[in-house]
Amino acid sequence: MSPIRLLIIEDDRQIAEIQRRFVERLDQVELCGIAHTLADARDLIDVLTPDLILLDVYFPDGNGLDLLRELRASDSASDVILITAAKEVDTLRSALRGGVFDYILKPLVFERLAEAVQRYRDHLDRLSGLDQVAQKEVDLLIPRTSPDEGATAPTREDRLPKGIDAITLDKIREVLAGGGEWSAEDVGAAMGASRTTARRYLEFLVGHGEADAEVSYGNVGRPERRYRSTPSR
Repeated sequence: MSPIRLLIIEDDRQIAEIQRRFVERLDQVELCGIAHTLADARDLIDVLTPDLILLDVYFPDGNGLDLLRELRASDSASDVILITAAKEVDTLRSALRGGVFDYILKPLVFERLAEAVQRYRDHLDRLSGLDQVAQKEVDLLIPRTSPDEGATAPTREDRLPKGIDAITLDKIREVLAGGGEWSAEDVGAAMGASRTTARRYLEFLVGHGEADAEVSYGNVGRPERRYRSTPSR
């Protein structure tokens, strides 16, 4: 399969440099350009037609969500991962209505970006292998995270996506329930799993509101996500 052609659109040059270094560590991903303004971004998108765009929200010359809407209105083939410090629910709603593939909060961590790009690659692989679609294929391409209103609620096992096992998930919960903040490596060591596996389950818990995550910087300045159980409300 051809490399994913990726464009970074980020006004902060230091953050853009971090993203560039992260992208260059990804397999089968080709960085085709970096834009620091929306005006430059529009030109690069027209000329380079990237497969995937890493897009910020706030720019001196406008809002990244406006660019997202322009891409969708023009039926652009470029997909978008929003990478932003914006935590407002309205921003998330606008991004989802605009059809973002993923939404990642800053500061960006390499593992989270790698997971998002891998999901995107899997998404492209599924699409390329189809001539026609049945409902099963549509459900795989457009995953749902909650049951439709009025529908029968799925069982606990039905709600878990592929790659998330209920028994392992409970072990992660038990580790976090002991209190304190944990890195993915610490959690993996505590339950006898790899760091990658622990991180996948931890991010699942964060996404479902059962855990909180914050980024800390070690002695060498490398960002690391640390997790803790979400307090009961």
